[in-house]
Amino acid sequence: MTSQKKPSEKIRARAGKLAEELHHHNYRYYALDNPLVSDAGYDRLMRELQALEAECPSLVNPNSPTQRVGAEPLDAFGAFVHDPPMRSLENAVDEEEIRGFEDRARRYILQTYDREIESMAYTIEPKLDGLAVELIYRDGLFFSGGTRGNGARGEDITPNLRTIRGIPLRLRTPDDRPVPPAHLAVRGEVFLDLEGFEKLNRARLEAEEVPYANPRNAAAGSLRQLDSRITAARPLKICLYGVGRVNGHAFESQSDLLETLRGWGLPVTEWRHCTDLTEAIQCYRELLEGREGSPFEMDGAVIKVDSFELQEELGSTSRAPRWAIAYKFPPKQEHTLVENIIVQVGRTGVLTPVAVLKPVRVGGVEVSRATLHNQDEVDKKDVRVGDTVVIQRAGDVIPEVVAVVREKRPKGARKYKIPKKCPVCETSAVRDEDEAAVRCPNPACGAVVKESLRHFASRGAMDIEGLGEKIVIQLVDEGFVKEPADLFRLEPRREELIELERMGEKKADNLLAALDEARTRPLARFIFALGIRHVGVHLAEVLASRFGSVDGLRQADAETLTAVHEVGPRVAESIAAFFRNERSRRVVENLMDAGVSPEAPAASGTNAEGAPFAGKTFVLTGTLAGRSRAEAKASLEALGGRVSSSLGKKTDFLIAGENPGSKRAKAEKLEIPVWDEDTFDRALLEKHIP
Repeated sequence: MTSQKKPSEKIRARAGKLAEELHHHNYRYYALDNPLVSDAGYDRLMRELQALEAECPSLVNPNSPTQRVGAEPLDAFGAFVHDPPMRSLENAVDEEEIRGFEDRARRYILQTYDREIESMAYTIEPKLDGLAVELIYRDGLFFSGGTRGNGARGEDITPNLRTIRGIPLRLRTPDDRPVPPAHLAVRGEVFLDLEGFEKLNRARLEAEEVPYANPRNAAAGSLRQLDSRITAARPLKICLYGVGRVNGHAFESQSDLLETLRGWGLPVTEWRHCTDLTEAIQCYRELLEGREGSPFEMDGAVIKVDSFELQEELGSTSRAPRWAIAYKFPPKQEHTLVENIIVQVGRTGVLTPVAVLKPVRVGGVEVSRATLHNQDEVDKKDVRVGDTVVIQRAGDVIPEVVAVVREKRPKGARKYKIPKKCPVCETSAVRDEDEAAVRCPNPACGAVVKESLRHFASRGAMDIEGLGEKIVIQLVDEGFVKEPADLFRLEPRREELIELERMGEKKADNLLAALDEARTRPLARFIFALGIRHVGVHLAEVLASRFGSVDGLRQADAETLTAVHEVGPRVAESIAAFFRNERSRRVVENLMDAGVSPEAPAASGTNAEGAPFAGKTFVLTGTLAGRSRAEAKASLEALGGRVSSSLGKKTDFLIAGENPGSKRAKAEKLEIPVWDEDTFDRALLEKHIP
């Protein structure tokens, strides 16, 4: 008999503290829908406790968080009993842990049944980030439903579940499927897709209510309203993926279960059948790659042994099944501390508050700063120095503060206000009446000059290789450059350039060569490089195509500009105001005098009358197998088409690749024709609209 390691007092105390924290976090997450830590933070605590209990098994007891799921339900709802209990899933964060899951399953079968598993097929499903529920159907009619709660007992929310349109009140009985059983308990996830989440938060902000931190909290808060009329007004959806007690029917596999539930009219999760674990891992990678194009939040994939016979043999621990595991995605949200709030000055003079954070890894990237956008956003979220905040990387790129964990606010934390003077040049800041932005009005402000030059030289603009942030700062601080035209007058000062710190002869010559090459960049790049407010890369291309030259654009008034497709009144006025401004005109004239001569666009393309796609507006969505998005756009424009980034009533066609997201559904709702890639290929080949 092997001896068990006896835990030290230090280990026992740490395990007790972890258990206490996890119980509290379970209550905040499952019962109050108001977590104090991120999912990743919770997982770290759970893993630490599991490791301690594995090292010292005497620490394990029935009340340990490792042995239970969720928290006790609130008294506001009646009790809902789960038969059998709704167990949680073990988590894996890398391929090694997934391989370990299969190894454990094989060992368990070998040790318990004295046989080896020759092959093991799986299903893989997206792990939706919502609220777990169970629905009861009796003789095909919806009877009741409840939340997961602590796994054995949840909250009876039947009236609220009845308001979700995706839940059929009567099951279908198709000819190719068995009749629904006398008693059917189905389990799944209630969630909000991203479009519904954004719409709900906009409404809450307009009503001066605190926005939800994420779609999961929004779904939970919506589903557990005491007034079901509020729930009915929320765009909740449901996907089902499992069963509890079933009387009157036996399923052969997870694949059979999902197919049968779908046949009965129940909305089921999308899934893939995989012949082995290697294929399942590849499917996980594909889900991870398509994460950003997904119309709903998913925080991983669930891998399940497909065979129900094998599932029954593997059974469950007190907390989780041995036949399923959640393969988590890298976290997109984390909790961290606001150590300071500073102000950055942008190229248009906008003063942007930025939270300086205690460094934390989000989605595999260390984040130490996050934008707070403007004073209105700071006020709405009430972010203060010392606060614990929820951080996410918007689009997995730009870090932002989602919400404040108010329960962790330190005493004496003071509301933040943007300074009344520019922190760089001390000019009094101003705020436009129709905007939230506070600006430094001084065009000669050092920060404005540097940021404007960085934008001018950036890849999407004049694409001046070697002119990065550090060189821009050096050139401005040393007095070489005060405006963009000065860049193209650096050749006579070559010897002085060489003497700059970290410059040298080679770097100086490379920079001068890059500047010379940039003199004849395409007109669209030049227009974008000017930094006109509201004019992005795409609109710069539209303006270049329509006006054909710098002179043509700067002579256009607001009325002429508004007549251009995709240019609205606000943008038109911004462009016209730019060229009315004396300093802006001087910047452009000085560039011309310095030898900058933008290349005019070709006469063919979207301007060509009689082109096959002339007058037609296209929107691209999803991943195209045969070409990049830029190549598809160029092909359409070469045949006279316009390509827009947003779908609307003026859109003529949507071209949908793989993982098209919500745009396809929106196009179908607006009755906009949808082309798949084969149709698109044929249209390009035959040069006419199918």
